[in-house]
Amino acid sequence: MAVRRLAEIQPESFAFTSENRAWADDQIKKFPEGRQASAVIPLLWRAQEQHDGWLPEPAIRHVGDVLGMPYIRVLEIATFYTMFNLEPVGEYFVQLCGTTPCQLCGASDLIKVCERVIGPQRHVTDDGKLSWLEVECLGACCNAPMVQINYDYYEDLTAESFEKLLDDLRAGRPVTPGPQNGRQMSAPLGGPTTLTDPSLYQNRRTLVSDTDVASRAANDTAPSPPPPSSAPEPEKADKPEVADETDDKAAMLDAAERPEALEGPAGGTADDLKRISGIGPKIEGILNELGIFHFAQIARWTEDNKAWIDGYLKFKGRIDREDWIGQATTLAEGGDTDFSKRVDEGNVPSSKD
Repeated sequence: MAVRRLAEIQPESFAFTSENRAWADDQIKKFPEGRQASAVIPLLWRAQEQHDGWLPEPAIRHVGDVLGMPYIRVLEIATFYTMFNLEPVGEYFVQLCGTTPCQLCGASDLIKVCERVIGPQRHVTDDGKLSWLEVECLGACCNAPMVQINYDYYEDLTAESFEKLLDDLRAGRPVTPGPQNGRQMSAPLGGPTTLTDPSLYQNRRTLVSDTDVASRAANDTAPSPPPPSSAPEPEKADKPEVADETDDKAAMLDAAERPEALEGPAGGTADDLKRISGIGPKIEGILNELGIFHFAQIARWTEDNKAWIDGYLKFKGRIDREDWIGQATTLAEGGDTDFSKRVDEGNVPSSKD
């Protein structure tokens, strides 16, 4: 490990703000009497946060005073852990992963961007905005190459997207952490390819009535597994399963009330039902075939309407679990949900046709 030294130029003093001192006292209380030194790492971290992202020598002494620790012991900890910056950093401190996976995917190109835009490592730009350092693996190998800037990861970078990111940060323009190429977290670039069948997430547990439970408990017998005929049939992965055309199923559908159906979308334009979490392109197509084109239609579903759709699509309560009606009500009123915002931003591959 390289020797880590304190910066040559140091402030004259350091002390926690009243808010941070109260926070530090709460941290210290978490440890038994005589073990207050166990709080040294969180206190050093809070001191670094308070002092513009780096840890000066007076802050190390101050933490030692607060914890009753010899200064040398606190200094040993501060110089050992590379999470503590011992010299000034920029307002946006870039930690660039240079480990093998990132190198194989283009980290060397990102290093050239840093050297051109920021300067050498540990150099802070004249405007105080940027500094950078090459570090070891940051644990985002699936999305290489990547950097950590302050507390956020920026992944799947190219030299061009990275330079734009630095320019936007420097100019105060908004940026979005995470993958920079449209990838959904660490999913394949083309979107998820496995576990995409909605039926996989339906409740498959066999329910036992209270009467059965009481009877079995009284007889001190273990419940027998359901007969093979009662197990649900595997559903096809290429489309949601629609109810079998059996007399029992037909009777159930007749007992419920089919929702209001339209011959076509009002005004000639249908709502994007895929903005409702739980409705993908295939389910949207089935709903359209049933004459359901608008959020307002779903928002008006009664319990009987919901039971009819639930039975038709063989969803077994999924409409309630995913709160289709609540989501539809919000969207019909012109509002947004967290899910609909992600769909609008193109971050939900399963909602794309």
